[in-house]
Amino acid sequence: MKRRHQMPFGAELQADGVRFRLWAPSADRVELLVEGNPAQPMQRSDDGWYERREPAAAAGSRYRFRIDGGLEVPDPASRRQPDDAHGPSEVIDPAAFAWADGDWRGRPWHEVVLYELHVGSFTPQGTFSGVEEQLDYLAGLGVTAIELMPLADFPGRRGWGYDGVLPFAPDAAYGRPEDLKRLVAAAHLRGLMVFLDVVYNHFGPDGNYLASYAASFFTDRHHSPWGRANNFDDPGSETVRRFFIENALYWLDEYHFDGLRLDAVHAILDDSPQHFLAELAERVRAAFPDRHIHLVVENDANQARFLAPHLFDAQWNDDLHHILHVLLTGEVSGYYRDYREATIQRLGRALTQGFDYQGEPSEHRGGQPRGEPSRHLPPTRFVAFLQNHDQVGNRAMGDRLPQLAPAAAIDAALAVLLLAPGIPLLFMGEEWGARQPFLYFCDFHDQLAEAVRHGRRREFEDFPAFADAAARERIPDPNAEATFRASVVDWSAVRLPPHAERLALVRRLLRLRHRDIVPRLAGASGETGFETSGGHLLEAWWRLGDGARLCLQANLGAAPAQVAGAPPGRLLYTNHGGFAAAGGLGDNLPPWTVTWALS
Repeated sequence: MKRRHQMPFGAELQADGVRFRLWAPSADRVELLVEGNPAQPMQRSDDGWYERREPAAAAGSRYRFRIDGGLEVPDPASRRQPDDAHGPSEVIDPAAFAWADGDWRGRPWHEVVLYELHVGSFTPQGTFSGVEEQLDYLAGLGVTAIELMPLADFPGRRGWGYDGVLPFAPDAAYGRPEDLKRLVAAAHLRGLMVFLDVVYNHFGPDGNYLASYAASFFTDRHHSPWGRANNFDDPGSETVRRFFIENALYWLDEYHFDGLRLDAVHAILDDSPQHFLAELAERVRAAFPDRHIHLVVENDANQARFLAPHLFDAQWNDDLHHILHVLLTGEVSGYYRDYREATIQRLGRALTQGFDYQGEPSEHRGGQPRGEPSRHLPPTRFVAFLQNHDQVGNRAMGDRLPQLAPAAAIDAALAVLLLAPGIPLLFMGEEWGARQPFLYFCDFHDQLAEAVRHGRRREFEDFPAFADAAARERIPDPNAEATFRASVVDWSAVRLPPHAERLALVRRLLRLRHRDIVPRLAGASGETGFETSGGHLLEAWWRLGDGARLCLQANLGAAPAQVAGAPPGRLLYTNHGGFAAAGGLGDNLPPWTVTWALS
């Protein structure tokens, strides 16, 4: 089977050569530079598009565009950058790859268990092929979808991917396009979906040439944390919107991805009658009516409006993470201070209603209201996690949870996370309690490298542990190769205690999820409830799609809690060693005890 997304721009193979098309409304003239051939003028149309059909080009040809006789730039829709972001683009023939995943159409959303990974640090190889070698392990773990951190070509040899500048080109450090396609096909053959994290809210600071020939790609109407905002609602925005929508369609079509996670959509600023996000979701749904395609957002604004059935499947639930983190670690600095009071009540609210902040003022945000009501939404509209790339990597030292909380507390939180009706996510290595850091790393140079190094350390000036300048100097340099190397997953530890025990627990919990929870999730409503008592005791319930009632009883504290008895129904799981099948739990619940029942 062949898969090829027909793009309205970039380099498209045709019977008589290659059609090249570039939107450059700020340029007076554009020339096509195909390596080994003389420069050729491109024809301009009234709307700022430049086009040329070049018989001398073919698959494998390297090319650039010359702007107004001077600046030479890569193709913003390049399918491959063999020599990094500043080098020439390469013409790719998508039809040259033969797909081996047959009639794969994906899996329904309620079956999703996500596993987030960074291709460059997930294995020692740091490649798509390295990830492919771990697919049997991931399938055996019990996850059903892997989520790749952003792949868009970024400058340098290493980076998280959120500073990408060429969003159609998988970074060459990880392999060729066909290597990524082979990974996706191999995952499908094992029943695993593959999601991709995409960034439509900004470009990285190095290697983005768009402003030099398409000034209207950006706008002064809005401002983002990264500078001038992408233009989604000013003159010229039609082309910008199409650029990113085609990018989403391209990954889902040509690479056969099963879903996309859209990064920080609260920074996609758009006052149009139809928000860009709604248009993107509409176009995707229309393009793939016969496939299970899943769209997920990260949205700090907690805007429930985007979780309507015809828009996005789910949102990353940062509220739930922050609440659990406060319970497990006692940390209350930074954004965690918004969760330091009534924490167990907040946990019940987030588990059963989605957001904790549904319009209430946020102290961390200067008292501004945050969020929209979400109680009406089913629990599967929220992705739950204890760790992810942000919550680990944005810490000064990249601390993972086992460095911050006792093992019994983490085990209890995993039992809540993996059996609750929400969609769970694990971060690479979390399933066996990896303790090594996941640090922020990049590969910038000269003044930009210096600015990133000092900026990273200034971020933590207000944290007590880094108030002293000497303490901040110990924060690893993001540009140092050693910082990246320290973040590469050490797979030699997985078979050793206590890692093997944690891995066995996660596998057991996921087996229970797939056996007893997943078959009942389809059609689950927002009919839920919870009660709290005794400081850290939570009792919660959900009505599942088949009418069954799923009940949780959890003491998420370091002191015993008094309870009236076990939750009603058939016991699914408990970590309470004194549980008796006939007699229940009695009235004294030990610390970090979790029990699930189904009635």
